[in-house]
Amino acid sequence: DKTVMVGGAAMYPSKNIIENAMHSKDHTTLVAAVKAAGLVDTLSGAGPFTVFAPTNEAFAALPAGTVDSLLKPENKATLTKVLTYHVVPGRLTADDLAKAVESGDGKASLKTVEGDSLSVSKDGERWAITDDKGNTAHVTIGNVMQSNGVIHVIDKVLMP
Repeated sequence: DKTVMVGGAAMYPSKNIIENAMHSKDHTTLVAAVKAAGLVDTLSGAGPFTVFAPTNEAFAALPAGTVDSLLKPENKATLTKVLTYHVVPGRLTADDLAKAVESGDGKASLKTVEGDSLSVSKDGERWAITDDKGNTAHVTIGNVMQSNGVIHVIDKVLMP
């Protein structure tokens, strides 16, 4: 597995999801949210996990005040629900997604750790990840291999 640059930092395949994400300048909001939700130990664990990781820009595009509200201690359950909706059990590479989409006649449904599903499809040359509300994120950097899974960087926050 090769080292990929994300947010100006090398993402080492020998490090876990949290160890790598902490160094990405594009994922400081996501890391703060993971800490606030108490998910650091989980995402540092054995996994494997597939994480669709929204960038800071994706969080900034949410309605004003959304992130600040989610980070409040009293909203920890909601924050946890949103974050675990971006995590799928197993290590699903772009090749795995392609096979699932192909066998699903152009769409694949992925069950998230949160419990709801994400729909994966191809949008031209890019992967499209659609949430239960019909919002679609696109993978901007795929196959960022980790010791305990894989990260696919996405350009929107998905909502369960």
